[in-house]
Amino acid sequence: MGRIRRPAAGFSLLEVLLVVSLGAVLTGMTLFAFQAAQRQIQGDANLRLLLSQLETAREQALTQRRAIEVRFVAPNEIDTVRRELPTGETVLARVFFTGNARFALWPGLPDTPDGFGAAAAVDFGSAAVTMFGADGTFVDAAGVPVNGTVFFGVPGQTETARAVTILGATGRVRGYRWSGSAWVH
Repeated sequence: MGRIRRPAAGFSLLEVLLVVSLGAVLTGMTLFAFQAAQRQIQGDANLRLLLSQLETAREQALTQRRAIEVRFVAPNEIDTVRRELPTGETVLARVFFTGNARFALWPGLPDTPDGFGAAAAVDFGSAAVTMFGADGTFVDAAGVPVNGTVFFGVPGQTETARAVTILGATGRVRGYRWSGSAWVH
């Protein structure tokens, strides 16, 4: 009897190259998407950090019945300071943005929907000192309610752009992130 030859088992070189190239394309796409997501996550983490500091400062002002000053120190520091009676102060917290984030404006990005101003990265008008009063309002050194906005993120990376607005009369704090076309709450 004659032997029947079976074709050789395995994959051809063309098939192997095709699978490897598809794997490389998928890996590249995944890495690109991961980097974009990582920047978004970092921006959100810094937003939560600032919101937490502001909400804690307001709560301390209410519970301690003392003015709690909030200082935005360039490039990326947020200090909360209790004003002591009759004089003096106590630093309650000092935190820093992470991942090279800093107070910054991006050319071409508009003001937040609250419209409190975008003349500077930290914009509270002419107020040099800002604090939460014992009644929870956000005021300047003279005790006059002041509205304002703090813009921050990693310079050159608009996907990390974040903003926080503070309504002086109520002390309400609202966070925003840049979606690529608008500020989203």
